[in-house]
Amino acid sequence: MIKLGINIDHIATIREARKTYEPDPIAAAGICERAGADGITVHLREDRRHIQDRDLAILKETVNTKLNLEMAAVDSIIKLAMKTKPDQCTLVPEKRQEVTTEGGLNVDSNLSTITNAVKKLQSKNIVVSLFIDPDPKQIIASAKTGAQYIEIHTGAYARARQEEDIAKEIENIICGIDIANDNGLRINAGHGLHYHNVQMLASIPDFEEFNIGHSIISRAVFDGLSQAVKDMKRLLI
Repeated sequence: MIKLGINIDHIATIREARKTYEPDPIAAAGICERAGADGITVHLREDRRHIQDRDLAILKETVNTKLNLEMAAVDSIIKLAMKTKPDQCTLVPEKRQEVTTEGGLNVDSNLSTITNAVKKLQSKNIVVSLFIDPDPKQIIASAKTGAQYIEIHTGAYARARQEEDIAKEIENIICGIDIANDNGLRINAGHGLHYHNVQMLASIPDFEEFNIGHSIISRAVFDGLSQAVKDMKRLLI
């Protein structure tokens, strides 16, 4: 069964809208774990628009499954990650003006910078994943960095509406999985996955984990966070 990592950034987004103390992402992480989540994911952005440094520090002490820190490969965040030592760091592209992550890392064009970040994080026994599009060039470059995992950006698949477009994106993903396997990379996936499109990807072999946030937090508004997590877990069996 594919593992489920829950991204709790949007809990902090609601809190930061009022600059208050609730809802608390720490409490949300506990609810998710008790409901069956296999890991907790947070993105500590440079502009601190949702998750804050204090959240990360407390989550490191309280998460009982796996704590996955999404982050840009910049010195200040790398230093913080090396100090905090989450179980995993996932390097992602980051732009101040974007609403959410818009695509995968360009590892091929930034090989030296990303390799350096990977080595620094691994020196603290942190597992490293690279968030990339299912592009053969980027997958091969990711293997060169020494990262243990890639996380395939599934945004193009999630945006596809016509059957032929969906089939094309799935073909791209399967091709990417084959290349990752040939290059010794382990494979996760995420972005745009929800209750109506996740099962098709879950049927593809070799995925270890899906990281899902927005759709689960959205359903939680109506059904509660625990139920929303349980509903998603059932789809991954």
